[in-house]
Amino acid sequence: FKNTQNILAKNLIVVTVGFLCWYVIGYPLAFGVVKNSNKFAGGTGFFMQGFWANKDALRFWFFQGAFCATGATIVSGAMAERTQLKGFTTFTVLMTSIIYPIVVYWGWSGSGALNFTDDAGESKSLVGPPLMDFAGSGIVHLVGGIGALCGATIVGARKGRFDPECQAEFDGHSVPFCVLGTFFL
Repeated sequence: FKNTQNILAKNLIVVTVGFLCWYVIGYPLAFGVVKNSNKFAGGTGFFMQGFWANKDALRFWFFQGAFCATGATIVSGAMAERTQLKGFTTFTVLMTSIIYPIVVYWGWSGSGALNFTDDAGESKSLVGPPLMDFAGSGIVHLVGGIGALCGATIVGARKGRFDPECQAEFDGHSVPFCVLGTFFL
């Protein structure tokens, strides 16, 4: 029960702290393309400057913020039961403020290193053909998955997870709720 509460608390931290970081600095780094753009990160639209008159911009900001939060929750699942809230909160701030937004700029801004238009009007990337992320889930799962892999490698396996004497401690809470949760996803 305590681990379930910890995971729920981490998900609330991702939504609250993550969206606040997305509001302050994440969105501008991801989509704030400047006039003389670079291939690394954006730099306009801090604190949603200029958004209040444009409802489409607000919808886009919220939609992209949900993707940003999703990338961070992937990591919370990979490190379940092995991190403290303050460490995970620090990670969430870094992930939603800097790491995820910069990778998004590279792929989705239209000016980043993985997908930009050259002077001839042709789509390119610094490494060959431009990135094509059709449904938008590629970057979300790439960043979340790499973060999860790094985090799980650093914190290691759950204590007693592979000890036959402790096997019963790792049984699922409720199979019907697991199936229902899968359907919700």
